[in-house]
Amino acid sequence: MSQPLIHASAIIDANAIIADDVEIGPYSIVGAGVELGAGTKLESHVVVKGPTRIGRNNHIFQFSSVGEACQDMKYNGEPTRLEIGDDNVIREGCTLHRGTVQDAGVTRIGNNNLLMANVHVAHDCVVANNVIIANNVALAGHVHVGDFVILGGFTAVHQFCHIGPHCMTGAGSVVLKDIPAFVMANGNSVSPHGMNTEGLKRRGFSEQAIKNLRQAYKILYRQGLTLDAAIARLQGLSGEGDELSVLITSLQDTSRGIIR
Repeated sequence: MSQPLIHASAIIDANAIIADDVEIGPYSIVGAGVELGAGTKLESHVVVKGPTRIGRNNHIFQFSSVGEACQDMKYNGEPTRLEIGDDNVIREGCTLHRGTVQDAGVTRIGNNNLLMANVHVAHDCVVANNVIIANNVALAGHVHVGDFVILGGFTAVHQFCHIGPHCMTGAGSVVLKDIPAFVMANGNSVSPHGMNTEGLKRRGFSEQAIKNLRQAYKILYRQGLTLDAAIARLQGLSGEGDELSVLITSLQDTSRGIIR
């Protein structure tokens, strides 16, 4: 069983839990209440504060700030948390903040995600799995991002917005309302631009599933229906594929209304 490889200039709190095979680079700081899973690597000048749990095989690049207290003015030093899963790549200069007691008290990042340089994930955000977040994206507090989402560079997401699974935003997008599952969006503020069919093909969705989603898009955005009426129409088709159930769930869970 190999021991952690920690550079002599790194500062590690005695109460931090460091698993085998962890690498910690020069001048990095790991604070109290931090747990680093096996195979995780911190490059130089990374700061990790707790309570924060980071899983296995994560790679965090230089100058990232992980688990810092949030920027919410209501935060008063409560012991909230950041939880990061496995196999994530967090590039240079990312800032990932702990949660607040006004929500679940935890910010969560799942597995197999890529956060490119200078991404900000604010308090109480939930980022699912297999997500790509491009350079300089900013997620405000309480944002939820579903599986397989791609957020283009400089996308800004308003607090409490939900971005459904398999969505994609263009560069420079400003998201002020929820984006339903599978939808492509772009602009300031964003508007829908069809289903993310190319991404779905790459992920192995069948021709029939994509056909179902194109029909669903027309019902949602081309027939002048209210959201409730569109959901009712889609529920009548939901037996034709699981993908429609995913779309309907994202519509029913909206808290800010959906983009139009």
